[in-house]
Amino acid sequence: MSATTTNDLPLQPSLALRIGLWTAQVLVFAMFTFSGVMKTFTPIKDLAPMMPWAGEYSVGFVRTIGLIDLAGGLGILLPSLTRIMPRLTVLAALGCATLQVFAFVFHISRGEGAVTPLNILLLALSLFVLWGRNGKAPIAPRG
Repeated sequence: MSATTTNDLPLQPSLALRIGLWTAQVLVFAMFTFSGVMKTFTPIKDLAPMMPWAGEYSVGFVRTIGLIDLAGGLGILLPSLTRIMPRLTVLAALGCATLQVFAFVFHISRGEGAVTPLNILLLALSLFVLWGRNGKAPIAPRG
C-alpha cells in the first residue's frame, strides 16, 4: 500500500474562493489606498467639501487616519501578492475590519448614516479576507 493516498493530500481551496479572496483584497486595497492618499495629501480646505468631518477635526487627526488607511490598504494586498510575510494580510484584514466598525459608529454619531453602507461593505470584504486568508485559503510564504 502506498504511503500517500488521495486522503492524505490537503484540501485545496476552490478556484471560486481563491478568485473571490483576490477580488476582495484588490477592492479593499483600492478603497483604503485611495482614501488614505486623499486624507494624507489633499489640503484640508479641498477635502472638507468631500468629507465634512475633515474640516472639523485637527489636521493631525485627518492625516493619521489617512496613514492608517494607507497601511491597511497596502497590508491587505502586498504581503499576499509578494508572498513576503503573507500572514500580515490577515492582520491587515483584522485592522481594516476594526477600523470600519469605528468608522460606522463615528458616522452614525455624526448623523452621517448615508455613508455607512460603504463602511458595511468594506467591513464585510475585510472579514471575508480575514476568514479566507486565516484558514480556508492561506498564502504560503516565499521560499
